[in-house]
Amino acid sequence: MKLILIFILSIYTFAIDLQKATIYDERKHNINNYYMSEKLDGIRAYWSGKELQTKNGNKIFAPLWFTQNFPPFELDGELFTKQNDFENIQSTVLSQKEPIEWKNITYNIFEIPNVKGDFKERLDFLENWLKDNPNKFIKIIPQKKINSKHELNIFLDEVLAKNGEGVILKNYTLNYFSGRSENVLKVKKFFDDEAEVIFQNFRKDGSLKSLKVRLKNGVEFNLGNGFSNKDRENPPKIGSFVTFKYYDLTKNGKPKFASFLRVRQKE
Repeated sequence: MKLILIFILSIYTFAIDLQKATIYDERKHNINNYYMSEKLDGIRAYWSGKELQTKNGNKIFAPLWFTQNFPPFELDGELFTKQNDFENIQSTVLSQKEPIEWKNITYNIFEIPNVKGDFKERLDFLENWLKDNPNKFIKIIPQKKINSKHELNIFLDEVLAKNGEGVILKNYTLNYFSGRSENVLKVKKFFDDEAEVIFQNFRKDGSLKSLKVRLKNGVEFNLGNGFSNKDRENPPKIGSFVTFKYYDLTKNGKPKFASFLRVRQKE
């Protein structure tokens, strides 16, 4: 019975308890003790000291030559190439093969879990390690101290101008922590979320008109904007998950001005 239980547990993966950001509200949040950095639109990856995993705890099958000189301590960051390249990053990182495209990917670090000290001291710990152990695949995401909300807005506009996704704010005075917190904030001009496709609505010519989708909280709505002609000819399948952007929620909890971004592969 014990062996059966061990086997059953072994086939399941569990989400890793990492830091999670809260949406920034300028009326609510005091950001005097925060750093700001660009929010990269890649695949979040946790380095356990031995292997790369997704935030959901699934193994990332990175080539050995990519990870062989990684440090023996934990890292948290984003596997990334460049702006507006998410689909390529996703297909490369989540493949169980060894595509040559890994040579274009870098591991961009925004946290060093469980290292003692405040945020800057944790970043310095990794920086000092990299001085003695150079690695062309590991980068530390540049951090900049915020002096005013006006400065944040300028930085956000700069990021968006180069097709970036948004900005991450982080309280630099704290020791390492995990879970969702208002000490890590994400700043965007729009929000994004994921929903499950539960029905497809087609036009008379057979092309997609809209998708009926369901959020994690059970709210259902029609998603009809943002699809290319190619998407409408070969629409996301029922049961798949899609990522969409929106600008606010209605009083019924439905996204306003929702627009399709992409199909989300399982991480």
